[in-house]
Amino acid sequence: MTEHVDVLIVGAGLSGIGAAHHLQDRFPGRTYTILEARDAIGGTWDLFRYPGVRSDSDMHTLGYRFKPWTQAKAIADGPSILEYVRETAREAGIDRHIRFGHRVQRAEWDSDTARWTIAAEHDGTPVVITAGYLLVCSGYYRYDEGYTPDFEGIDEFTAAGGQVIHPQHWPDDLDYAGKQVVVIGSGATAVTLVPAMTDRAAHVTMLQRSPTYIMTLPGEDVVANKLRKLVGPKRAYTVTRWKNVAASTLIYQLSQRRPEMMKKFIRNMTVKQLPADFDVDTHFKPTYNPWDQRLCLVPDGDLFRALRAGKASVATDRIRRFTAGGIELESGRTLDADIVVTATGLNLLAFGGVQFVVDGKDVALPETLAYKGMMLSGVPNFAFTIGYTNASWTLKADLVSEFVCRLLAHMDAKGYDTAVPVNDDPTLTERPLLDFAAGYVLRSIDQFPRAGSRAPWRLGMSYAHDVVALRYGKVDDGTMRFLRAGERVDATPALTR
Repeated sequence: MTEHVDVLIVGAGLSGIGAAHHLQDRFPGRTYTILEARDAIGGTWDLFRYPGVRSDSDMHTLGYRFKPWTQAKAIADGPSILEYVRETAREAGIDRHIRFGHRVQRAEWDSDTARWTIAAEHDGTPVVITAGYLLVCSGYYRYDEGYTPDFEGIDEFTAAGGQVIHPQHWPDDLDYAGKQVVVIGSGATAVTLVPAMTDRAAHVTMLQRSPTYIMTLPGEDVVANKLRKLVGPKRAYTVTRWKNVAASTLIYQLSQRRPEMMKKFIRNMTVKQLPADFDVDTHFKPTYNPWDQRLCLVPDGDLFRALRAGKASVATDRIRRFTAGGIELESGRTLDADIVVTATGLNLLAFGGVQFVVDGKDVALPETLAYKGMMLSGVPNFAFTIGYTNASWTLKADLVSEFVCRLLAHMDAKGYDTAVPVNDDPTLTERPLLDFAAGYVLRSIDQFPRAGSRAPWRLGMSYAHDVVALRYGKVDDGTMRFLRAGERVDATPALTR
């Protein structure tokens, strides 16, 4: 007999563990299982093991709403975040609901029974589970491979003894002591790796095609640490969380509305932290406006300290080819390298690559619309978690889980079996789900669902707005259709492209 659970969660990372906590707290009697493709809890924080791996936002907003972050460091290292997630799972008994090594391949919805049939694989053996509700918390990138451009001459470099490493697959035994290291990239991973590797490397060079906006943030939140002593961890956490949300929202809004002012502000901060003769215009003057791409944060200015100390440097140029001894640039300059780290980005993957089927018809994701950034038009009893690009991931993840719980409670109260968002507005125009200029997004966004030109189909990037809409807004909003087993709705999206 096929096993059945009330809710199936895909992914045991930060989002999946949080979703399970919300679910069992709100519905102690509901059954659920978490299917995790890898062999450990933690998702991103278990996968990435490179030197210095850390959060790129503060832990008072990256942490769960229900579990205060109590460590002094606000910008936390990867192992501390991983332990935080695993501790959450242990304390709530969530770890007993996880099945590791289960890769979900297909999910088929049947309106007659109002159930999902989920096909997974475990050690080469097919596994089938049915569920009343499916919640996918698998992130949006491939875990098995990162993105590396096709660089000419890499074989020549490795044949001569050079090493090429992607941060997503960092070797435990990599010895970079006394080595010349080049880190290709200028995003969050690169600005983390460069100062971290200066502890043992002879020199570390950050090689970038173009500059990125980088801001310094204190590694410890002084206000949070003082409040914790005065009013206790829970109250201090809530106050600090909203303080940091307000600060990050202000920076984002000013970047959108007063970009020239923010450019000047960031530049002045940068100049103060660099050597007097540093070529700021070449290496730290981006061609785009702040927050057109994600703003990088460095705790306590560690990147700038490494540059001042001469342990690290920045090269802004394009790669012509790899050579036996390093990298030849288009300017004619050559960078000597023993190790090259390709911090060149991620490969996106929608919903872990799961194929969805509704009543016998394959779901083409680019033909669906994302409802409130968390459900799909025409796909019943389904939700997914994709966090903010301009704020901490978990802020949105918590709200998604809260909304799913509100939706389930509404269905229980009214005797419904199915909830499906439907777009019946022929004047709605489509937009990319992630309206973000980062390279890793632009390469693959056409494989994802679309957003719409108006609410509730527009993916919001305002936590305060989403708190109102998802935590307190109407569940039965006229766009969500509620049905009983055996009933169907014509949910073909009407789109103007």
